[in-house]
Amino acid sequence: MCAAMILLFSVLSPMLLSAAEVPDLFKHPPRYLGPPEAGHAVADRQFQGIPSLAVAAGGRLWSVWYAGVTPDEDENNYVVVSTSADGGKTWKEVLVVDPDGTGPVRAFDPEVWVAPDGRLFLFWAQAVGHDGSVAGVWCLTTDTPDLESPQWGCPRRLTDGVMMCKPVVLLTGEWVLPVSIWKTMDCSARMVVSKDSGKTWAVRGGCNIPVDVRAYDEHTIVERKNGTLWMLVRTKYGIGESISMDRGSTWTALTPSDILHPSSRFFITRLASGNLLLVKHGAIMKKTGRSHLTAFLSTDDGGTWVGGLLLDKRHGVSYPDGQQSSDGLIRIVYDYNRTEERHIYMATFSEEDVILKKSASETVELNQVVSAPSD
Repeated sequence: MCAAMILLFSVLSPMLLSAAEVPDLFKHPPRYLGPPEAGHAVADRQFQGIPSLAVAAGGRLWSVWYAGVTPDEDENNYVVVSTSADGGKTWKEVLVVDPDGTGPVRAFDPEVWVAPDGRLFLFWAQAVGHDGSVAGVWCLTTDTPDLESPQWGCPRRLTDGVMMCKPVVLLTGEWVLPVSIWKTMDCSARMVVSKDSGKTWAVRGGCNIPVDVRAYDEHTIVERKNGTLWMLVRTKYGIGESISMDRGSTWTALTPSDILHPSSRFFITRLASGNLLLVKHGAIMKKTGRSHLTAFLSTDDGGTWVGGLLLDKRHGVSYPDGQQSSDGLIRIVYDYNRTEERHIYMATFSEEDVILKKSASETVELNQVVSAPSD
């Protein structure tokens, strides 16, 4: 295990730092990486949400989100890593990423992902304040993700910005991170590429999101069967889209997508069948609020969508993320009322269930609790 992996927890007060020192703090490795301590107690959390989920080759589930002792997205935020060996019936929190306790640096917007070589990647962002223009994407990896407490490598800072959606592997074998530089520059929705299985990363290109519609981007990239790349972006009006014909070096001007949606994260991924899975709020052609999380399928690379399995109709559900495992099951995590109930849920289903718009198989399980501090 990396010698820097388990560090003594200490609070770094911003009052003791000069103005020149504060902006660079988010570039430092987190001061605490280890099992949850007293300051990370579930009962003390007043904020919890924005989850991600991955499934290791042997079936162990991993979920991450971020939390805090205040009901805000602020300098108290830290990342929580939880795991399940029984298909999500029970969960255990095994790791916390905490930059510096009470701030000024926050850890947020985590993603967990199983790479083609079987390694589990934990990504998160670090920033001072609620400003993604001065953030950086960090990662930890482990070669043994089917262990409850695996050995993790040293934390690495990969690139500037924030990554809110899953990495993508192209047919060329290249790995892609959809990284955003929030609000402050052109070509904010970036495509960051690794040609060496994650050892090094470089910005290849990006789509410009007009300032008047720019929110947090939270974009995702789909490689279509014709070789083009399709970028879907969160905007103030819902979902915008852009196309690249040259493997991500240049992108067309952003235009509104036919997929209607609120300004909130959605989830899209390629399934083993070749179909695309989309999890969004409400029907394809209907714009709703943050309610009615619904799963759809496309057999023509997003040209049309079929099915519509309702995962959770309550107001306050948001930020779906997930993975299909080798047995064909699809698992989606999402949050519910981040500052009140503060629940993290998981839904398990199959492609057939999505097509038939109902629980057609015995594998369907909805509203599975991953974490519930308010209980």
